[in-house]
Amino acid sequence: MEIKSLRDEILMLLGVERNSTSNREKLLSALGAAIAIMAVSWVSHMSVALDFIDVSTGYFLVASMGASAVLLFAVPHGALSQPWSLAGGHLISAFIGVSCQFWFSGSLWVAGLAVGLSVCAMYYLRCIHPPGGATALTAVIGGAEVQSLGYDFLLIPVLVNVLAIFLVAVSFNNLFPWRRYPAHLSHRKKYPPVRSRRRESTN
Repeated sequence: MEIKSLRDEILMLLGVERNSTSNREKLLSALGAAIAIMAVSWVSHMSVALDFIDVSTGYFLVASMGASAVLLFAVPHGALSQPWSLAGGHLISAFIGVSCQFWFSGSLWVAGLAVGLSVCAMYYLRCIHPPGGATALTAVIGGAEVQSLGYDFLLIPVLVNVLAIFLVAVSFNNLFPWRRYPAHLSHRKKYPPVRSRRRESTN
C-alpha cells in the first residue's frame, strides 16, 4: 500500500493524469492529425507548383503545424484549439517574429524577444495558441530561406498551412457526433436558444 501511495504521489508531482480516453478516441485523434499534416504538405507543395512561392526558398511547411495538429485533433473542444486561437496565434506570432528579425537581425536576444512579445500579444488578443510561439521562433531562426520571404512568410507558408489544417479539422471532427469543431457547435446542439425554449413552453 505504501509503495502504491508513493507511486501515486510521484505521478501527481509529475502531473501525470489518469488516462480515461478510450482507444477509439486515441486512434481517431492520431488519424486526424496524420491526415491534417498530409493535407498541409500537399497544399503547400501545390503552392510551389503553382508558383505562389519561389521554389528556391524550399520552405513551405511550418513545423509548428505539428503541434497545432495535436491540439485540433486530440483536444478539439479545448479553448487553445479554436479557430481564432489557431489563426490569430500563428499569424500574429509570425508577424512579430518577422518584425523582430527585420529590426534586430543578428542580436542574440531577438529569439526570446519574438517569443515573449508573441505570448503577450496572444494574451491581449485572446488567441493563446502554444504553437504560435514556435512560429515566431521559426521566423527568427529559420535561416536565410525563411528570412528571404520577409512578410510574405505570413501568407505562404503560414496562412496556407493554417487554412489547410483548419479545413481538415472541421471536416474530420464533425464526422463524429461526439466531436464538434469549432466547439461552439457542440454548445448549440446541447443548449437551444432561449427564445425557442420559451415558445415551446408557451405552446
